[in-house]
Amino acid sequence: MIRNIFIFLLILCSIALKAQEAHLPNMAETFRNDGKIYVVISVISIIFFSIVLFLIFLERKIKRLEDKFKGN
Repeated sequence: MIRNIFIFLLILCSIALKAQEAHLPNMAETFRNDGKIYVVISVISIIFFSIVLFLIFLERKIKRLEDKFKGN
């Protein structure tokens, strides 16, 4: 499971790097100049990793329930 998540993140990063072009929107330049782009990136990262951790927790809990019902 962890291996699959790691592979997914690597693919996602490689796609994101290829998607960047020399022409940036004015909003991105403004955020970068003001230093706010780091706030945006950190908030998005926190939300993404929170969702991933929640899904991992939920998967483990469901697996325990499935094993419990298989035992009965």
